[in-house]
Amino acid sequence: MREKNRRLLTVLLIAALVCAMLSLSASGQQPSREGENENTVGSGQGARGGVRTVTIPITIREKGSKPQEEIMPVGEFVVREDGDAQRILSVRDIGNAPLSVAVLIQDDVVSSIANEIKAMGEFIRRLPRGSRVMVGYIRSGSLQVRQKFTTDLEKAASALRIPLGLAGAAPYNPYVEIREGVKRFESLPAGRRAMLVVSDGLDISRGVDSSIPSQSIDLERAIKEAQRHSVAVYSFYAPTVSLAGSNNPILVNNALSSLQKLADETGGRAFFHGTGVPVSFDPFLRDLGISLARQKALTYLSTHPKKGYHRIEVKSGLPNIEIDHPAGYTR
Repeated sequence: MREKNRRLLTVLLIAALVCAMLSLSASGQQPSREGENENTVGSGQGARGGVRTVTIPITIREKGSKPQEEIMPVGEFVVREDGDAQRILSVRDIGNAPLSVAVLIQDDVVSSIANEIKAMGEFIRRLPRGSRVMVGYIRSGSLQVRQKFTTDLEKAASALRIPLGLAGAAPYNPYVEIREGVKRFESLPAGRRAMLVVSDGLDISRGVDSSIPSQSIDLERAIKEAQRHSVAVYSFYAPTVSLAGSNNPILVNNALSSLQKLADETGGRAFFHGTGVPVSFDPFLRDLGISLARQKALTYLSTHPKKGYHRIEVKSGLPNIEIDHPAGYTR
């Protein structure tokens, strides 16, 4: 009897030991499965270890030159965000991504700019069919939108008017209303986006020091807004009544540098003829048309879901190709 009890006890102990080992094995495998779920590719902003899509405007040109009208080989693109290579999902161009462009004109520019309104209207009319255009004026108070985004190019061109050319029409600074104009892109589908700004680029709203590009709070805000909405900003320098009357070369140079920074940081381009009034916008409009025709909307998967500023670098596999693109964006 004692022998039977001893054998029964042994069997029970072995069974208990086996159960314990199976339990430990299951608990040891559980973290591995959880880790696999966390690393699954996702699109939600809050997904742990997930990713999200980012679309940026890029313009291709040969190194050291303006964008060319003829088609050129561009090779394969490489996108890096914060130094890490990213997966490219699509590169859309004029054939499969309509252009959305906002045209903003500062209302206190010198009177000679009135002669350029007709050419700007013709430029709008020549945009590819399906393009969306908004027309607004940077002025005292808030941005005056004369035409919301529309695919009716004739209607958009007709919304242009001669600037007032009065010091009393001057805005607080141009960048507050440029930022306001950029926000108008929120309701549009992602794709090729651009803004043309005719302005002196001068910000003295917080004193002369704010005219320095690195010191302008509103310039920096406008840049971040444009980067966030994937809008490449192109600018035509046009002196205003006040700036032209000041004869201050320091302010003029600071204004030009501010427009240059706005373009460089957003993937656009700044146009100007020295520090004076442009003789004509015709060469500007011609080069702008080529740039917009060669603009592409590049979409990639970002592996950096954290909030903050993310640097972007886009390169081609060909050594002679240079790509204009936003310097980064803030999430």
